[in-house]
Amino acid sequence: MHLQQTKRTSRDTGGPQYYFHDLTDPVKTFLRKKGAVRVALVTPYGATKSEYFAVSADRKLDATQRPIPGNVGHDRIQQGLAPESIGESIRIWYQLPPGDFERINVELEIRDDVFYLMPLGVKYANRPRTKEIARIDRPLTFTNVYASPFWIEQLVYVNKQKPGIVGWALEEICRVVKDHRPATRLAHIQEPDLLRVCGPLKHLGMILGGYVGKGYDCVTEFRFRNLPAYSVPVEIKRDSAGFHYQQKKYGKEELSRAVVLCAIHKHKQMPQHIDVIELDAFCAHAQKFPLSG
Repeated sequence: MHLQQTKRTSRDTGGPQYYFHDLTDPVKTFLRKKGAVRVALVTPYGATKSEYFAVSADRKLDATQRPIPGNVGHDRIQQGLAPESIGESIRIWYQLPPGDFERINVELEIRDDVFYLMPLGVKYANRPRTKEIARIDRPLTFTNVYASPFWIEQLVYVNKQKPGIVGWALEEICRVVKDHRPATRLAHIQEPDLLRVCGPLKHLGMILGGYVGKGYDCVTEFRFRNLPAYSVPVEIKRDSAGFHYQQKKYGKEELSRAVVLCAIHKHKQMPQHIDVIELDAFCAHAQKFPLSG
């Protein structure tokens, strides 16, 4: 399926608009039933909340962003209260060159009554080729079993910017993890002690927010390379196997999207939309980033 851009030359009357084409039957049926469905844009980091709505051909949005009868005649993405079009947002998140898109190939997943929109490729107006957008599985996951290429690229990038800082950060993380491993666990050590890694993690592009006692433990910001900052709830666990009740989202308006930060990862069936950062896994990469740079 894809989005087709219209009104490229009429920015004074609303700017670029995007119509859906070739929607799958389940997506089309769901959209007809709801009239309008909120869109979560999948960024290089993962899904993020947005102000965009998918709007059915027989609906429009009123002043309160609720669907009412309309006759536009096209299933479409409506900007809602977002500061830019969905195409411009995709361009910013994926650091694509400036220009008008003629077509954006997408994948839509229905989850929690939200359309998760994953851009797969873009074709610029007056250019013959479609530029593919790389899809990275579990982009913020870093475990002993799987380390996302997105994370690896970030470590390499940071080390080039500040030689030796990645080696120092990984060494500090391993020092903290040692106190939580079963064989070397410090007596009476508490789970929040893992927050000692906040300094090293900040150097790697992960800025932990305040530790709170309600909902997820902390809202955290990721800043990888030159990409926009990305905020996501983070749950702190000594062992990811303890992540159970949090697998369901907190709050009606929240996405089912989170990151588990743990010392040891033993969870056997982590939901696809939950990334895991296993601090112990960083130790295996420490030798690749010497302190001397």
